Amino acid sequence: MSTDPHPHDGTAQTEQAPDAANALSPEQLMQAATARIAELEAELAEMKDRWMRAEAETSNVRARGRRETDDARQYAVQKFATDVVEAAENLNRGIGALPAASAGEPEILVKVREGLAGIERNFTGVLERNGIKKDDPSGQIFDPNMHQAMAEQESEAHAPGTIMQAWTACWTLHGRLLKPAMVVVAKAPTAEIGGSLNTTA
Repeated sequence: MSTDPHPHDGTAQTEQAPDAANALSPEQLMQAATARIAELEAELAEMKDRWMRAEAETSNVRARGRRETDDARQYAVQKFATDVVEAAENLNRGIGALPAASAGEPEILVKVREGLAGIERNFTGVLERNGIKKDDPSGQIFDPNMHQAMAEQESEAHAPGTIMQAWTACWTLHGRLLKPAMVVVAKAPTAEIGGSLNTTA
C-alpha cells in the first residue's frame, strides 16, 4: 500500500486559495467603494426627482379640483342670477316711468315713489351680497367685453371712445359678465376729423 506524502485535502485547498477581497489593494477597494457611493447617490437623486415631480403633479391636481369646485359653486346660479337681474331692471324702468317729482303732487304718488326707491335699494343690496354687481359705466372708456354700443354720437365734451350715456347698467356675477350695458359712445366731431385729415395731408 503506497502512501502519498502530499495528500490532496479539500480543506487544504481552501486554505491555500487566495481571498478575492484580500487580493484587492486598498486603492482599488477605495475606488470600488467610491463608485458604489456615486451609484447610490445617483439613484437617490433620481428617486428624489421623481418624488418631487409626483408631489407637484398631485398639488396641481388638488388646486385644479379646488378651482373647478369653486367655479361650479359660484356660477351654478348664473341662469337664475340673469333672471333676477332682468327683474331688477324692470323695477328700475317702473320707477323711471313715474312722473317727475313736482310741488303739490298727490301724497300717494310721493309715497309710491319713495317706497319703490327703497325696494330697489334693498334689492340691489341683496344682489351685491350674493356676488351680483351693478355698474353704471357712464364716463368710462368703452369696453366691448362689458358694454354694447347702441349708438355713436359726436361730442366735443367727451374724448372719442368714452361712454356718454348708459341706457342700462352692466351686471356681473363674481366678476363674470351677466348682462352688458347698453351705451352711447362718443366720437370726434366731423369737422375735427376733417381738420385732422387736412393737417396730415
